[in-house]
Amino acid sequence: MTDTIVPRSTMGRTVILGVIGSDAHVVGITILEHALSAAGFDVVNLGVKSSQDEFVAAATEHEAEAVLVSSMYGHARQDCEGLHERISDAGLDVVTYVGGNLAVGQDDFDQTRATFEAMGFDRVFDAETDPSEAIAALERDLQLTSGESETVRVNT
Repeated sequence: MTDTIVPRSTMGRTVILGVIGSDAHVVGITILEHALSAAGFDVVNLGVKSSQDEFVAAATEHEAEAVLVSSMYGHARQDCEGLHERISDAGLDVVTYVGGNLAVGQDDFDQTRATFEAMGFDRVFDAETDPSEAIAALERDLQLTSGESETVRVNT
């Protein structure tokens, strides 16, 4: 048996992660999955080419607190259009993030961020975002308090 230290703040906090639409870029979500897991989150990774319905179904089934959408091929706007309506229709109350190379020829990321925030996303990240930034934002958005962030030792 080995001891693993897990932040108490994230134990049992489930997040859904996947690449939306026809995008097959897997490296970013693999890195993010490992970082989120190391931070103590329970991660359900849908993999690549995931539909909006798959995100909603997984969030419902796993009682997730967050949905993290990745897109690297530049067509995230089309792929994410209507996602928040589906989330709302399912009665879900989840934090939503989107990140990656979200727009073809993405020159002005502030404009891209504004576009996705207008679509309902809580946070919008570019492809250069370090996973630790997304994790810190997630901890803030899920209102994890400093008292909850003590670590506990888990025997595995």
